[in-house]
Amino acid sequence: QVQLVESGGGLVQPGGSLRLSCAASGSIFSINAMAWYRQAAGKEREFVAHIISGGSHNYADSVKGRFAISRDGAKNGYLQMNSLKPEDTAVYYCNAQIRSNSNGPYLSYWGQGTQVTVSS
Repeated sequence: QVQLVESGGGLVQPGGSLRLSCAASGSIFSINAMAWYRQAAGKEREFVAHIISGGSHNYADSVKGRFAISRDGAKNGYLQMNSLKPEDTAVYYCNAQIRSNSNGPYLSYWGQGTQVTVSS
C-alpha cells in the first residue's frame, strides 16, 4: 500500500511564506512525477505545480514566480510558497505517479490534503 502525507499548511498573512511537504511511504519502487493541486471552498480542484523525475517542472500561471516545487531524494516532495495572496487559500493536495515494482504500471496516488489560509 502506498500513502502520501502532506504537512506544512497553516494560517499566514498576505505576503508571507509557507513550505508544504509531501512524504511518500509504503510499497514504492519508483516515483515518476509529483504534483501539487489545490481546491478552494466551492471550487474545483486545480493544478498548481508539477515536477518529473528528470527535474523538469511547470506551474499554473497564477503561481509562477511565487511558488517553487522540488523533490528531495526518492520519496519526498515540497512546495515553497512565497508572496502568498488571499486567493491562494485552499486545501493543497499532493499527487504522485508511483510504481510499486519494476514491472508494474505507474498509478496515481493522492494525499489527504493540508489547509493553507492566507488572511490578515
